[in-house]
Amino acid sequence: MNNTWKSVRLGGALIVLLTLVVYLPAMRGGFIWDDALLVNNPLVKAKDGLYRFWFTTEPSDYYPLTWTLSWLEWRLWGNSAVGYHTVNVLLHAINATLVWVILKRLRIRGAWLAALIFALHPVNTATAAWISEQKSTFSMLFYTVTILLYLRFDEEGGWHWYGFSLVAFLLALLSKTAVVMLPFVLLGCVWWRRGRITRKDLLYSCPFIVLSLVLGLVTVWFQYNRALGGYTIPRTSFLSDLAVAGWIPWFYLYKALVPFNLSMIYPRWNIDGSRIISYLPGIILMGCMLLFWWKRKSWGRPLLFGLGYFVVMLFPVLGFFDQGFYVYSLVADHWQYYSIIGVIALAVSAGATFCHRIGERGRYIGPIAAIAVLAILGLSTWRRGGVFQSKQMLWRDTLAKNPDAWIAHYNLGFELANQGKFAEAAAEFDAALQINPDYIPAYNNLGNSLLELGKVTEAVEQYEQALRLKPDHPGAHYNLGNALLRLGKVPEAITQCREALRLRPDFPPALNKLAWILATNRDPNLRNSSEAVQLAERLNASTGGQQTKTLDVLAAAYAEAGRFKDAVQAAQKALDLAMAEGQRELAQQIKGRLKLYQTGRPFHESAALTAPGS
Repeated sequence: MNNTWKSVRLGGALIVLLTLVVYLPAMRGGFIWDDALLVNNPLVKAKDGLYRFWFTTEPSDYYPLTWTLSWLEWRLWGNSAVGYHTVNVLLHAINATLVWVILKRLRIRGAWLAALIFALHPVNTATAAWISEQKSTFSMLFYTVTILLYLRFDEEGGWHWYGFSLVAFLLALLSKTAVVMLPFVLLGCVWWRRGRITRKDLLYSCPFIVLSLVLGLVTVWFQYNRALGGYTIPRTSFLSDLAVAGWIPWFYLYKALVPFNLSMIYPRWNIDGSRIISYLPGIILMGCMLLFWWKRKSWGRPLLFGLGYFVVMLFPVLGFFDQGFYVYSLVADHWQYYSIIGVIALAVSAGATFCHRIGERGRYIGPIAAIAVLAILGLSTWRRGGVFQSKQMLWRDTLAKNPDAWIAHYNLGFELANQGKFAEAAAEFDAALQINPDYIPAYNNLGNSLLELGKVTEAVEQYEQALRLKPDHPGAHYNLGNALLRLGKVPEAITQCREALRLRPDFPPALNKLAWILATNRDPNLRNSSEAVQLAERLNASTGGQQTKTLDVLAAAYAEAGRFKDAVQAAQKALDLAMAEGQRELAQQIKGRLKLYQTGRPFHESAALTAPGS
């Protein structure tokens, strides 16, 4: 018994250690794509965030247990990506260890090797190296625990094991509902062990199925009303969806067996449901399953169990249920995190059986082949993890493999703009629009880049196009107003800022800009000191009175209203903040304005000073 426990600890420790080693490049990475939505999520930062995650419809998805983990991690790691990456990779390593225990309990040959391959498989990099996918690794933890507890119940009886299993499944669903097919997995495990499923087994599965249905429906509601915002993914027809569902398992099977040329976003297929040939992959898949069922008492048994598990766990991502990612692609590496176990276990078991049957030679061929496979997979995961180190590396890698990934062009452009490379950013935004001319954010950000390059007229054209597509876009109205102001069209700029605030009354840039225009414009017919003060005070209150530019604008509004004492106080506070933040140029500008207010003069009386909030 002691030797068994020692081997379990040693085997598990080795899986964890090797997983940490191959994921070192990924753990040194930063936040990518929608990771910022996690760390900058107001609910994650809110003191009452836990209540709102569990008991309100505010979150984008109802994964309250995962959100709870994020809420706790924010208080531990803050904006440091290392902590989140480490937790995610550790969860992946623990999951792989639990997969080993499950396969061993199911008496599947090569269980430890299969679990290690799962840990090192490069397809799983999209889950283990992407912080936003922590919901998958966290859910997988409870998913594997559920299976282990249920197998214990099936072996020994004892309703407490059944109850613990049911609770673990609930926790898995509350982490991510991609595990809704687990009740059928449990039935499959029972069939694998006994060769049949009894009426009792079906009854035992009913509470699990009820939980799947309830939480699954909750997820569908959140997807349509929160994540998608009521937006429906464009579809061609049900027949096309049915055809696509037959292609998807083959794609994932190929990537599981030949995990090369992996991409964050694969080309989006256009499969014609009116052509009979489009259904051929699905027909072949069904034919294989029927054949395996027919031969289930001989060679078909492991194929039916392994590939059956693989397809069953893929069901939620076969295209029948709308998901936001379908806008970019119908397949994604992180969507086969749960299902890939079936393919790996089947392949390793087949290899182990082959080595056993060829006798003495197998004792040498097996270990050599295993080491070679692990080395290739580990090196591939190491390299793939390096791609996830930065946004720019990730999107350039994606575009090298899928040049038509318009969202990759857009995201790369956004990153380049943040780095001040506005000409390169503009080229990427334009490339995104060439592929997807209806993507409004690309027009908006292309306009911003052109504005930074001094191409104001061209920027106005981009904002106007964005508004033609979506007239109620507050950001486009604000940006258009900002550009019109550069052209000296102040009344038109005021109109656009007012429209932005009508659509979004708490929009900080529009509040800031409109207050500035109304407080500092040289045309007395356009100045409005009382409204400027009202807008600036509202914005200052919403930011806690600690924003330098907001205080600067507030000071200008007070001065225009003749409240010079208040103007001096606001300007002095803005100056102190600018000095503390190391913003020397802004501090010099505020210092000049402060002297102006101290002499009892409003901002617009000086032509030499830079406008606040610009």
